Amino acid sequence: MNGLDWAVLIGYFGVMVAIGVWSHKRVDNVSDFFTAGGKMPWWLSGISHHMSGYSAVMFTGYAGIAYTYGVTSFVTWSFPIALGIAIGSKLFAPRINRLRSRLHVASPLEYLKNRYDLKTQQALAWSGMLLKIVDVGAKWAAIATLLSVFTGISLNQGILITGSITAVYCTIGGLWADALTELGQFVIQLLAGVAMLIAVVLELNDKGIGFWGAWDEPQLKGHGEPLVGPYGTVFLLAFLFIKLFEYNGGMLNQAQRYMATGSAYEAERSARLSAALWLVWPVVLFIPMWLSPLLVQSQKPDGSDAYGLMTEQLLPHGLLGLVIVGFFSHTMAMCSSDANAIAAVFTRDCAPVVWRRARAWSEGQGLRVARITTVVFLGLSMAAATQVNSPTFKDIITVVIKWVAGLMGPMAIPMMLGLLRPFRRSGPTAALTSWSMGLLAFWLVNYPINWNVDGGVPLQYQVSVPLAVSLVLYILIGFIKPEDTPERLAIIEKINTDGDGVAARAEPVPTEA
Repeated sequence: MNGLDWAVLIGYFGVMVAIGVWSHKRVDNVSDFFTAGGKMPWWLSGISHHMSGYSAVMFTGYAGIAYTYGVTSFVTWSFPIALGIAIGSKLFAPRINRLRSRLHVASPLEYLKNRYDLKTQQALAWSGMLLKIVDVGAKWAAIATLLSVFTGISLNQGILITGSITAVYCTIGGLWADALTELGQFVIQLLAGVAMLIAVVLELNDKGIGFWGAWDEPQLKGHGEPLVGPYGTVFLLAFLFIKLFEYNGGMLNQAQRYMATGSAYEAERSARLSAALWLVWPVVLFIPMWLSPLLVQSQKPDGSDAYGLMTEQLLPHGLLGLVIVGFFSHTMAMCSSDANAIAAVFTRDCAPVVWRRARAWSEGQGLRVARITTVVFLGLSMAAATQVNSPTFKDIITVVIKWVAGLMGPMAIPMMLGLLRPFRRSGPTAALTSWSMGLLAFWLVNYPINWNVDGGVPLQYQVSVPLAVSLVLYILIGFIKPEDTPERLAIIEKINTDGDGVAARAEPVPTEA
């Protein structure tokens, strides 16, 4: 990087902070901070939903998969996400919006207290926050890895820089700041991604290979196969099922985008836009990664540095800075949205239970605590980032695929399926049992069983078994021990209907956390 690249990067950081300061004027209370007061346009919500699902892991961990295996990086990652969100646009998005519009909650987990009971809500809230610390930590580590490639600064310095900038704008402006910066980040990444694609195609032409001829080169042998290596059919099906829950609200930050729109229909449109973007845009980003073995030699065994090396080699200064900004934009979009979601969970769901004074907070006090919680969460996730590549967490892609995908299911099943009428029989017993046994299954599959199986448990089973255990137990216990009380049925009807109707005739439902 030279002075021009640094100017682009510093200018980007300045704009992000400026957006946070401007958004501060639109945040008057906790609802504005966490759900934009339900006033976000559907198209902005859709772009924000799409952008908040990315991070620099795309350009490190998944770039390594693309470098090693080729198109399977798209087939087993962004394609199941697109399909899962498309399904969720009908199944989950409208219902999650009604959590705000009909139950008047500001946290995606706030409704669980009345849908199940307080113990279930607290179990899912605290475990979800802990998982998010690890998840976001992996994202900080990914962007710091890229920053070290370009600037030579240490990983810990990179983590500190990116985390601090993100803390400023998302703490000041809340969800409005997140969404508006994500809109800007989308435009930046559009320019940077197209620039990188053009640069790769031109370089291949200069080498006399050409874009279409590249696929016949020995270095890309097998790169056109959709399912290869550990990423087979079982992994694809498991990942589709996981992403159906994760990207429709199971990891909380995407749920906020649905809650932020004005109506259930607008939430559905938002999800459809996000699904379309997930189907198309990652292809543009992945093509250079698929072709990278023809242009660079990765210095890391997992290939995670290939995209960074290729960027340095092909792009002129200034444009290089723009692509680096694109790396930052994805990571800061996801991490800021996660921070906002976790602040919502702590402020609305956890603090009132563990601290009596929190139950009497004014709007101003609640808003201050929300901002403090955002900073604390970002600090903890940055501390976790320093442990990525340690014996405990291992590399970035291991954290994202094994830990996050494997643990998300047991936490998301009670939250997401609790929205749907067919699972109305499943109450707190089913929810807590499925959650706890899913976590136990994760530990067993990834550690004791894995240690005693020759070659280890295949990756697809490491991530799918916990979710399968949780799903089966949630449904089975609902039939064995139904707990569909009138109060719980009233909650479900409110989530599943708009305006007057069955829900209007149901018993009154308490909505305070």
